Amino acid sequence: MTVRVGIIGTGVMGADHAITLRDLVPGATVEAVSDVDPSRAASVGVRVVTDPLALIEDSDIDAVLIASSDATHEQFVLACLAAGKPALCEKPLAAEVAGCQRIVAAEADLGRRLLSVGFMRRYDPGYVALKHTLDAGDLGAPLLLHCVHRNVSAPDWFTSDMVITNSASHEIDTTRWLFGDEIAAVTVHEPRRSAALADPVLLVFETVPGVLVDAEVFVNARYGYDVRCELVGERGLASASGPVTADWRDRFAEAYRLELTDWVDGVQAGEARGASAWDGYVASAVARAGVAALGAGRIAVELPAKPALYK
Repeated sequence: MTVRVGIIGTGVMGADHAITLRDLVPGATVEAVSDVDPSRAASVGVRVVTDPLALIEDSDIDAVLIASSDATHEQFVLACLAAGKPALCEKPLAAEVAGCQRIVAAEADLGRRLLSVGFMRRYDPGYVALKHTLDAGDLGAPLLLHCVHRNVSAPDWFTSDMVITNSASHEIDTTRWLFGDEIAAVTVHEPRRSAALADPVLLVFETVPGVLVDAEVFVNARYGYDVRCELVGERGLASASGPVTADWRDRFAEAYRLELTDWVDGVQAGEARGASAWDGYVASAVARAGVAALGAGRIAVELPAKPALYK
C-alpha cells in the first residue's frame, strides 16, 4: 500500500517534510498540498488544494500532515478525526491547552488513535540510545537530567511565553518519554536578560518519582543550534548529543526521516505511532505551568485522569 499524503502548510517545515516523504520514505507519496500562499504551495510541485478542509476530505488522500500555523492546528486535527483520517500534527497540538483537551476528548470518543504529534526527538538516534541505556537498568535509578536547548536567534515576533511554549516543549516531552512519568511541578529561573524577552531561562521539572530535570533554553545564543542532554543515574551517566548546526533541520534531519517513516508504516498497519494526542496535551499543559512559573516560583502541574485510550 502506498500512503497518499496531503500536507497542510508548505512553509519551511512543511516543504522539508514534502521532500523527505518524496525522496526518503518508502511507501509514501505526496498527493496534494494546501497553503495560505498559493505560490508557496505550488512550489512543492504537486497538486494544490486551495481549501485545507477539502484536502482532508479528499478521497485521494490517505493521511494528513499538518505543518500550518499553530492557531490552525485544532481546526485541522478535529477535521481529520471527523473524516477518520490519520494525521501527524507538528507541535503544538493546539494553540491553547483547552484546544488540546478538546482534541483528546474527540479522539477518545472516537475510540481509536488516529493522531500523532511531531516530537521528533523520540526518533533521534542519540536520544533513542540514551533511553535504551536507561531502560536496560545500566545506570540504576535516574536522579538528574541536564538539558541544553540553544537556537542561533529568534524571530522578532517571538515572545517570552514562546521561549517556554514553543522551544521548551521539546524538553517537556523528552522528560516524559525518557522516564515514563509525569511532571509534577515546574520552576523557572531567569538570569540577567540578553534580550527584550525572557531569554535565556532555566526550567526545573520535578517528576512524580522525584527526578529533577534542569533545562536551559536560550533562543538567541548566536553561535549555533545546540541541543543535548546528560542523564545522571545511581551507577553512572549517559548523554545524547549531536553537532552544533545552523538550525534544527540539520541537527534532526535523521530524526525527522525516522519519524515520518514510522508514521507512514503505522498508517499502513492501521495504527498511530509516536507521541499521542495525550502527549501533545500534557506538553502544552506543562508549558503553560512554566509560563505561570516565570517570575512566580514553583507551580504544581495538575492533570486530569488519562483516558483509557492512551493507557
